[in-house]
Amino acid sequence: MKINEIRALNIEELSKELEDSKLALMNLRFKTVAMQLSDVNEISRTKRKISRIKTVIRERELAKVIE
Repeated sequence: MKINEIRALNIEELSKELEDSKLALMNLRFKTVAMQLSDVNEISRTKRKISRIKTVIRERELAKVIE
């Protein structure tokens, strides 16, 4: 998911997407331990997605404070 797609979401959708991504990261870590993960780069992509979502949420929080 690209940053423009993330910015298009509202706060509720961002929260839901953040929960889903964190759950997906947990599952990827379990798969890594069980040697079932074929694409190891998927963990990095998921972490990056979580970071992007958190960044957009923080940007919106700061925008409310400034206004």
